[in-house]
Amino acid sequence: SNLQEDPLITTYVDDSPSNDDADTLLFKNFINQNTNNILSLDKFDATSRSLEIVNVNDYGAKGNGYTDDTQAFKKAWEVVCSSGEAIFVVPEDNNYLLKPIRFSGPCKSNITVQISGSLEASDDRSDYSEDQRHWLIFHNVQKLLVNGGGTINGKGSIWWKNSCKRNKKKPCKDAPTALTFDNCEDLIVENLKIENAQQIHVSFQDSINVKASDLNVSSPEDSPNTDGIHVTNTQNIKISSSIIGTGDDCISIVHGSKNVEATNITCGPGHGIR
Repeated sequence: SNLQEDPLITTYVDDSPSNDDADTLLFKNFINQNTNNILSLDKFDATSRSLEIVNVNDYGAKGNGYTDDTQAFKKAWEVVCSSGEAIFVVPEDNNYLLKPIRFSGPCKSNITVQISGSLEASDDRSDYSEDQRHWLIFHNVQKLLVNGGGTINGKGSIWWKNSCKRNKKKPCKDAPTALTFDNCEDLIVENLKIENAQQIHVSFQDSINVKASDLNVSSPEDSPNTDGIHVTNTQNIKISSSIIGTGDDCISIVHGSKNVEATNITCGPGHGIR
């Protein structure tokens, strides 16, 4: 591995010798092709493509920051997942309060999730009684693009103050990861702000062929266990052009991961890339 450090920028590239040339070539082809083809739906040209636009507001979401919009998001996802090529739209200038929610596949076709507004986590810890480890999770979805320039806010302060790392008298308990991609394939995540996660900000797990770029990940330096991007058992992942400043690792890479590349990463505060 090659680790280069600068006062402002830490860049990590996994250039260790590998026998996975075929896998690497497939991944590079995936990135090159999908940046310019059906996954690059940020142009959102619905006239030239047979795209179905699914706006969460049309399914009952209020976007006022205090009404629970979880069920509206679930209804909109059911429509998107069962459609042909579709865009799941979270409009700008709205704040959507969400309890834990799972966006599950497999889906019928390619999906774009355009988050232009703000997603805000419920800070009532009892809302997480069924799953204390996840807030937003995409599970078993293929050919997925998530972008839009919006914000995902974990509102983690209630979790941090109850952490055993902050208060030794407290029992150590799980806290949710803000945004999880589990068992996904051919995935692009770009142009998003993820802040104040309950614990980990973004997790890629058990996934294949991932591109993550232009992400701004932030939480206070003293927020416990708030890794920026966590990669576990994921193959062929490229993380680039992102700013990460949290209370723990900027990027953590753990067991089962291979062909991991991180370039042009601004890291700090945080514990680096490891």
